[in-house]
Amino acid sequence: MSSAVQKRRPPTAQQFVLEELRRAITTGELRPGGQIRQDALAARLDVSRVPLREALKTLEAEGLVVHHIHRGYFVAELSLADLEEIYRIRELLETEAVRLAVVRGEDGLLATLEGIQREVERAADAGDVTAMAEANRRFHFTLIEASGMPRLVRLIGTLWDATDAYRSLYYTEVPNREAAVREHRAVISAVRHGDENAAVRELSDHRAHAVAALRDVLDLD
Repeated sequence: MSSAVQKRRPPTAQQFVLEELRRAITTGELRPGGQIRQDALAARLDVSRVPLREALKTLEAEGLVVHHIHRGYFVAELSLADLEEIYRIRELLETEAVRLAVVRGEDGLLATLEGIQREVERAADAGDVTAMAEANRRFHFTLIEASGMPRLVRLIGTLWDATDAYRSLYYTEVPNREAAVREHRAVISAVRHGDENAAVRELSDHRAHAVAALRDVLDLD
């Protein structure tokens, strides 16, 4: 985590640690099922155990880490059935959000999506899994938030949080990054034409491809 530590720190130590842990989980540096060694992590980040414990509690509440008595914290591990269930629930909720977003046609939505997509594509070309995961999330949530339903957005966010540890497994492979770029472009086209059915269909295909890729990875483990 040393390179990221050199960046400008967020306002508080807890926020800094939380961001570092999220980054490590998202990039696969901390893999599903892996133990989080608090002493070594605190020393590496140059923080006390207090903000580290608070950050871990936050991630535990989000389902990203789990705590085992007498053993410590571990990155949450999901079964294939867990992942499939989460993606199915996402489909149900995101379908409603995306339909509303496209129908509302919020000013500036298309331009914002196009701008974020350029970041997605730069990261994909560079093989920067961290940057792509971050830009990908902003792309999806820009569209979802345009539904104007904040409670629905929060529910969807919780589901995304639960699978962050597996996103790097998907974006590590070049064909998956290329597929995500194509699928995002198709979503943008649907939004441009105000076609909510097409937007929902393209996003459903996008999720299905991610699940299929993760199924292959987990079957090999």
